[in-house]
Amino acid sequence: MDFLIAVAALAFLMFIAYRGFSVILFAPVAAMGAVLLTDPSAVPPVFTGVFMDKLVGFVKLYFPVFLLGAVFGKVIELSGFSKSIVRAVIGLVGRQRAMLAIVLVCAVLTYGGVSLFVVVFAAYPFAAEMFRQSGIPKRLIPGTIALGAFTFTMDSLPGTPQIQNIIPTTFFRTDTWAAPVLGTIGSAFILAVGLTYLEWRRRSAAAAGEGYGEGHTNEPEPADEEALPHPAIAILPLVAVGVLNKLFTSLIAAQYGARHEVALAGMAQPLVTQVPSVAAIWAVLGALLIGILTVLAFAYGRVARRFAEGSKAAVGGALLASMNTAAEYGFGAVIAALPGFLVIREALRAVPNPLVNEAVSVTVLAGITGSASGGMSIALAAMADQFIAGAETAGIPLEVLHRVASMASGGMDTLPHNGAVITLLAVTGLTHRQSYGDIFAITLTKTAAVFVVIAVYYLTGIT
Repeated sequence: MDFLIAVAALAFLMFIAYRGFSVILFAPVAAMGAVLLTDPSAVPPVFTGVFMDKLVGFVKLYFPVFLLGAVFGKVIELSGFSKSIVRAVIGLVGRQRAMLAIVLVCAVLTYGGVSLFVVVFAAYPFAAEMFRQSGIPKRLIPGTIALGAFTFTMDSLPGTPQIQNIIPTTFFRTDTWAAPVLGTIGSAFILAVGLTYLEWRRRSAAAAGEGYGEGHTNEPEPADEEALPHPAIAILPLVAVGVLNKLFTSLIAAQYGARHEVALAGMAQPLVTQVPSVAAIWAVLGALLIGILTVLAFAYGRVARRFAEGSKAAVGGALLASMNTAAEYGFGAVIAALPGFLVIREALRAVPNPLVNEAVSVTVLAGITGSASGGMSIALAAMADQFIAGAETAGIPLEVLHRVASMASGGMDTLPHNGAVITLLAVTGLTHRQSYGDIFAITLTKTAAVFVVIAVYYLTGIT
């Protein structure tokens, strides 16, 4: 019964998200409904102490990233930089390779350390302009961005600074470059299969006479046709964000150390910050601020004319995206606290092969919670010792455990209720019904890649 309650809550939320209803409204309904069926007296304390606590904690940490990411994407759009880059890329790779160009732009940003949520805001103006000029249906944009931002550069490529590649280091005593060959093979598989699928979708739409479409919402405003900035200037803010994010990460660690204390005169007690937990956020905020200032430095006149209206739209988008994701985060925390979730977790222990056990456990828990990092954290906190013991018995290096866990976290996490998926659809102005099918195809590709990597390891022994 406990198991059915947890599954029913998850199924209800996925159905609601797919039908286009607000997750902000229905995530607490789904979570508290599950608690009500488990223990009615626990509803009020779980709502305030678990759901709202996690929701507020997420907003506290990440809303500034959503906000500056949205503003960065908006000034990139208003400045005409997006159209300049689109024209240059189309001239370089051809109109029929617009999807490849967007995937590569997203991949460069995420591998450079830019949060995938920020990449969604920054890449969308480019994607919309390029797809419009190339006559590719807008409904294919979410799948394209998902391939570039949510897959191989998030957790497969060795050295990626995304959180999904960092969490396993604390459990397996590895580093972010763990199993570099396997990670590269997995990345190549995801990229090749994903691009093949998207190209098939583009060709099918073209054969049916379908173009970009009309009457869309959240459309970026077309830039003026004349006097567009040079592409080298237009791409500078993107390069600045990627490079400075990495630079600031090192500088913050050197400047503040692991623990920093502030004692201002008006404080009752000193403010103590555990720097490693917020250093990545500080770094990306600083990089985004300079990225915005870089755009203004080169295109102030063009941006200033429409900044008041544009910034309102950006703030509105950031509020919606961050609250959608925060509500999902609170939902996952409540589901993880239910007895039914413990039943699921214990059932996963029965898979005999250590790598398959780890892959299935992590991706299932990521799917249930709707979070790659959340599902992996729960799985490794509960079962890391079991995974390590099984790997040592089988002679499997811990680096392989790291890479499998990291890649599996980004597998089935992108179900309809996933915060990044909802953010992506909200930013692009599309619905689950229009575009989720393509995101799910990328999800299946990403999930299959984990088992391809496991097979390669067992066949060759390479790491």
